[in-house]
Amino acid sequence: MFKAGDYLVLLALCALLVVAFLQLGRHAGEASEVIVRQNGSETVRLPLRLNRLHVARGPLGLTEIEIRDGQARIRRDPSPRQYCVQQGWLRHSGDIAVCLPNRVSIELAGPRLAHDSLAY
Repeated sequence: MFKAGDYLVLLALCALLVVAFLQLGRHAGEASEVIVRQNGSETVRLPLRLNRLHVARGPLGLTEIEIRDGQARIRRDPSPRQYCVQQGWLRHSGDIAVCLPNRVSIELAGPRLAHDSLAY
């Protein structure tokens, strides 16, 4: 059914797909700042180049945002399930962590957004 040349072409196509996938992942957008939102409104933009701790006030209490080594995370939040804390460190442009009960969110922004399948 298949000849040796068919397998060679199939192997070359698989290798090309792997290389293309790795190249897309490598060129994810570099983030340069953190956008902090409260109740859906942008309150502050913080540069990722400076290590710091920022506190945002929401209806449930204070949310601590930590910026360190070019990445950011929600360090502490009064929300009951802690989903935004569990999100961990955000590194790429377009990454986001949302604390819904406390109405606080952070998003990393930069010169360009990381590629995703929704862009098509």
